[in-house]
Amino acid sequence: MNPAMSVVVFTTLCGAAQGLVVTLAVLVLGDVLPFDDRCVSFGLALAEAMLVVSLAVSFMHLGRPERAWRAVMMWRTSWLSREVIVLPLFIAVVALWWLTVRAQYWFGLVPLAAVLASLLLWYCTAMVYICIRFLQEWSHPLTLVNYTLIGLSSGLILTGALAATTGPDGLSATLAPWALFVTLIAWCTRALSLRRNRTLRPKSTLQSAIGVRARQIQQKSMGMSAGSFNTREFFHRASRAGLKNIKWGFLALGFAIPSLLLVAILLTHMASLWLAAFLLQYVGLLGERWFFFAQARHPQNLYYQVVS
Repeated sequence: MNPAMSVVVFTTLCGAAQGLVVTLAVLVLGDVLPFDDRCVSFGLALAEAMLVVSLAVSFMHLGRPERAWRAVMMWRTSWLSREVIVLPLFIAVVALWWLTVRAQYWFGLVPLAAVLASLLLWYCTAMVYICIRFLQEWSHPLTLVNYTLIGLSSGLILTGALAATTGPDGLSATLAPWALFVTLIAWCTRALSLRRNRTLRPKSTLQSAIGVRARQIQQKSMGMSAGSFNTREFFHRASRAGLKNIKWGFLALGFAIPSLLLVAILLTHMASLWLAAFLLQYVGLLGERWFFFAQARHPQNLYYQVVS
């Protein structure tokens, strides 16, 4: 598939905001942070800004953005419609929580509602891709696992960066082992999905693509003499070497280097490493999400892209 950068930015930025909100909610509900702590207030304001920006970015890949409201009309059958409904709901819950913090009014159900809304949003986002059965690389429970764990990892690291500057003493040290643990688990599950996708065999063949039963078929042309929607939107046009470099790049920046920085934080307690870990990881996650979309092999590419 040809990844849309607006979707890449939307899913990574929104996922980090979800992880940030979930982490803050767990800290507040676990009585690690007081509900009126400035770290909570600033963290919620940052998460709200990230969510609004990600929502705005998601409009960029629409041909007619003014008709985006119609996406909610298919909520009975479309996971995309459900995602479109849940995202503004999550934004509203985060805004309500921030207002209660600013008013110093404790209402424990709001952080819990934020956690539930975040989990529901992860589920809807992942199901948008899992439900596409003919794209085998997406249609697997690991898609949901990876979206959730990667979002939690980036959210934990971002919370650690906030705690190092605005949080109470010792909070960043408390978060470091959990951030390391979730990042390592996310690394393992993403590696499992890469291994699975590497061994997949396309269910469609040249024979099934054109409806010919002959055993040996040689493709001499791309299916079209010029570019079209099919040749632009369903193939990334990157070389195999380029895909390999992107894969190793996001594994290093998204998981390996942040894990090493988190180990360094545990050993040295250097607050500046938190921000470096988040920024490097986010760059890596942009590559990870691009690779996630690009790795999916649409059956139509058998006819429109591959040339013998």
